[in-house]
Amino acid sequence: MTSTNRETSRIDWAERAARLEFECDAFIDGRFIASSSGQRFATYNPATGKRLADVARCNGEDVDAAVAAAQGVFRRGDWSRASPAERNNVLTRLADLLQSEAEDMALTETLDVGKPIRDSLSVDLPSAVRCLRWYAEAIDKVYGEVAPTGMETLATVRRVPVGVVASVVPWNFPLVMAMTKLAPALAAGNSVVIKPAEQSPLSLLRFARLAQRAGLPDGVLNVVPGFGEEAGQALGLHPDVQALSFTGSTAVGKAFLRYAGESNMKKVSLECGGKSANIVLDDCPDLEAAARASAAAIFFNQGEICNAGSRLILQRGIKARFLELLLDAALEFTPGDPLDPETRMGALISPEHCHAVSGFVARARRQGARPLIGAEPTAAAGSEAFYPPTVLDDISPDMEIAREEVFGPVLCVMTVDTAEEAVRLANDSRYGLAAAVWTRDLSTAFRMEQALEAGTVWINAIRAGDMSIPFGGMKESGLGRDKSLHAFDNVTHLKSTWVAL
Repeated sequence: MTSTNRETSRIDWAERAARLEFECDAFIDGRFIASSSGQRFATYNPATGKRLADVARCNGEDVDAAVAAAQGVFRRGDWSRASPAERNNVLTRLADLLQSEAEDMALTETLDVGKPIRDSLSVDLPSAVRCLRWYAEAIDKVYGEVAPTGMETLATVRRVPVGVVASVVPWNFPLVMAMTKLAPALAAGNSVVIKPAEQSPLSLLRFARLAQRAGLPDGVLNVVPGFGEEAGQALGLHPDVQALSFTGSTAVGKAFLRYAGESNMKKVSLECGGKSANIVLDDCPDLEAAARASAAAIFFNQGEICNAGSRLILQRGIKARFLELLLDAALEFTPGDPLDPETRMGALISPEHCHAVSGFVARARRQGARPLIGAEPTAAAGSEAFYPPTVLDDISPDMEIAREEVFGPVLCVMTVDTAEEAVRLANDSRYGLAAAVWTRDLSTAFRMEQALEAGTVWINAIRAGDMSIPFGGMKESGLGRDKSLHAFDNVTHLKSTWVAL
């Protein structure tokens, strides 16, 4: 791509962005409506600081209306009693519509959260479409069971939808995270009330219009934008919500567990914080490939990723060479205009979040961390939400930055002498979302995999996955699993039937 074409393409995206129209009202019972209070909140483009739209600010009254609509249609059976083939057809049409509007959806994501348009187009939208298609096809592939009882009885076990499912999704991958919640819940026959993050409501409201066009019955999908302490808490405490799925911080995840206990003991699935260890041993089979993958694992999506490889644990023998390769790879992630198709790192979600990331780094430096690259905010396009790739060496395990989730493009480098020491260091965390091991020795790899306390362990890879693989964590990284057939565990009950013959 020449510089002229690149500039033209960036201008084209900017002109298209200026013409883009947004859905700004709540979507309840098949209609876009203002919040009951009439209040709105602004959503901003973090890359420019400019206001994008004023969105309906839903509260408990709006959540009540959405849950009532969801419960009503569930009991009528318009969707809950539809055949698997009918549900498959609607979700497949919805995936087709999402695919047909991929560019506008990708642009909406980029404007709302500051990520590069190249990533919205090549990662977020294809992943969201694949998720919908995967669960549409899974609907009629999940069989019940016949229990091995005596000849005088017939006992069956089948999955049944729970009823109303609430989902609260984060701002780092707004559409993708929404699909991992919505798709299995809808495929199983549930009705859904979903709250997007207040920082990123626009793509999910646009998606609601597509769901309506695809033929999803009114009330089956409801979108209630708003703030966590209002709409989110109301969903957590609502007695008619039978299951709730949340992705976000550990502190909020714990709050949802309390809400469930204080209300109706609803099923709760949580995908929360992470501080994933990325272990590279002296016998790593390809240092250059591992360095490139390690850079992408922390700098892709501005480091705003729950399973980012934020703790790099290097065996001493390869440390110098590996860091040289890593720093070269990091240069590819220079922050820039998200609408430029060649930009690989955009803006953080807000100036406030950028300030928080900067604060982590400043405190780490005062504690003795040594910056190898980055470590200072980067002003761009009149916004204070840009932060460069940052690598900090001389990190000790007791430092705040080694223990807390930064959720930004900040890599902590730690040094070990043995594989056993690396495992102890990796497990010295309240989080247990993911970990990676790079070694050519399979015996070492599998011994370490068995010892690592993480929901996912990659061997000679990092941040790899597929819809067929369950995703979730251990310890304070949460409970339950997204993706794969195991996601149905979050949104269904097992129902046993005993027939006396």
